[in-house]
Amino acid sequence: MSSSHSAAALAAMTPQRERSPVLAMLLGAVLISSTSAFVRVADVAPTVSAFYRMFFGGLMLLFLLRAVNAPWRPRTTLLLALSIPAAAFAADLMAWHRSIHLVGPGLATLIGNLQVFFMALAGVLFYRERLGPRFLVGVGLAFAGLWLLVGRSWTDVGAGFQWGVWLGVFTAFMYAIYMLSFRRIQQREPSASPMYLLCWCSLVCALMLGGAGAVEGHSFAIPNLKTWSALIGLALFGQVLGWLLISYALPRLDASMVGLLLLLQPLLAFGVDVALFDRATDALDWAGLVLSALGIFIGSQRGRAPAPTRETA
Repeated sequence: MSSSHSAAALAAMTPQRERSPVLAMLLGAVLISSTSAFVRVADVAPTVSAFYRMFFGGLMLLFLLRAVNAPWRPRTTLLLALSIPAAAFAADLMAWHRSIHLVGPGLATLIGNLQVFFMALAGVLFYRERLGPRFLVGVGLAFAGLWLLVGRSWTDVGAGFQWGVWLGVFTAFMYAIYMLSFRRIQQREPSASPMYLLCWCSLVCALMLGGAGAVEGHSFAIPNLKTWSALIGLALFGQVLGWLLISYALPRLDASMVGLLLLLQPLLAFGVDVALFDRATDALDWAGLVLSALGIFIGSQRGRAPAPTRETA
């Protein structure tokens, strides 16, 4: 069954009052699954594409805030607080965009979703949460799937591919830090809308990425129309529309439904990698993908609000 037929069937079986959030989550997952492909086709350095994602995305969110007459001016104390999640997300994007170029959009996105497990470990260390059998099963499945995808041929792949895998793991670690610190700010600023916080976090992150790109010696010139289109699509679909749809749906759906729908993101990213970038795959690769995705889903089902899978990015 195609993904569009599956989505339609799922929506048809969902009660009317929940159909709108389900469709919003489905569309959000589809939109953010495109971000890694935009990074791949943009003719700029990884740090530069990360900068424009946050800069263009932040400006778009700022425009939306002004358009709906919402409060938009930031306080200095808020900007300072946002520097922590912004720095973590900047490191996340710098690593993830490099991983995309080294191992492909699909695998880089899948590995980035291991942030679910880093979030769980943080819950144990800092919030005295307990990890039950379901989490341990999820870990086992996820890493069994990753072994099928990369471990069985680890000695045959080049050093660049291996480095891309480790960058993906670092991406997951930094994304977990971003999620934890951003959630902390949301708890401290209950009156602030997600759009407002995401807007200014994006712009602070863009400032940091701009500085990093300058230190690396990269040009911020956008060389051609293809790159302009890719960078605008990266910001619009990944940083703005995708996350606004997901933010709308998150509090309106059960945790299990959220985790299931968000699994579309790494699965679709892997499919795009195969279809558009001619990624070589065999039956064991697909089995590894399914096992890893299933493990991430099971590992995320520990409470009402599971950590969202990556847009990541």
